[in-house]
Amino acid sequence: MAHEGKTTEAIESQTAKIPSTVFLGAAIASMGVSLALKIAGCKHTALFVGQWASPFLLLGIYNKIVKTEGHD
Repeated sequence: MAHEGKTTEAIESQTAKIPSTVFLGAAIASMGVSLALKIAGCKHTALFVGQWASPFLLLGIYNKIVKTEGHD
């Protein structure tokens, strides 16, 4: 197995401390804020904020992998 750098290990050890529900909550919150902005007529800002959901979910998946598989 390849050895990760010290920076990667430090990041993974810190992100493993964050509960997975934080990322799910952030994704749902970004969708809700996007909806509110859309209703308020801020179309471009709503699209921008709505696109945050996917990265939050991907970070949650990464977080879960680090927690279950561990880090080097």
